[in-house]
Amino acid sequence: MAGQGPPTKTSITQTPNEEKNIAVVKEYMRIAYSPKNNKGRSSVAHLCTHDSVFDAPTTFPGCETPLDYADSHSKVMSAIADLHITSFDIAFAKEGHVLLRYSAEGSHCGEPHNGIAPTGNRAKWHAAAIFEVRDGKLYSFTKEWDKLHMWKQLGWMRGDEYA
Repeated sequence: MAGQGPPTKTSITQTPNEEKNIAVVKEYMRIAYSPKNNKGRSSVAHLCTHDSVFDAPTTFPGCETPLDYADSHSKVMSAIADLHITSFDIAFAKEGHVLLRYSAEGSHCGEPHNGIAPTGNRAKWHAAAIFEVRDGKLYSFTKEWDKLHMWKQLGWMRGDEYA
């Protein structure tokens, strides 16, 4: 894979094929979380199957594929222009399934977000994802993440409502 990426804190012994699957996932994440490299779906299309699926309805409604997620995430990164993964906290695979828990951080130093001018506020958060890799490409991506925790830190909340 092209990039080195952040460190992995915890993993287990994997088969060579499982290591390859983890590498595909990390490469997707390296690109999807890079304000410089994520230009939307075209940035990650080479890593995804033609029939790939994405599930995270509470945090990325309307995204149905990892390509849609890359598009949506590139918009988030226009506001959090220094967003980056600080570590892959846990990474392991069992055959074609890969679990990845990661930590990320960034500040609202870019474009306005939903009409909110850059706050300069910094946020740190964690998320977890389960991927399925088929024939060396991402087939499915299921994401769990408390986006409101991040949004509160960035100043994107209005009372108990999000902006």
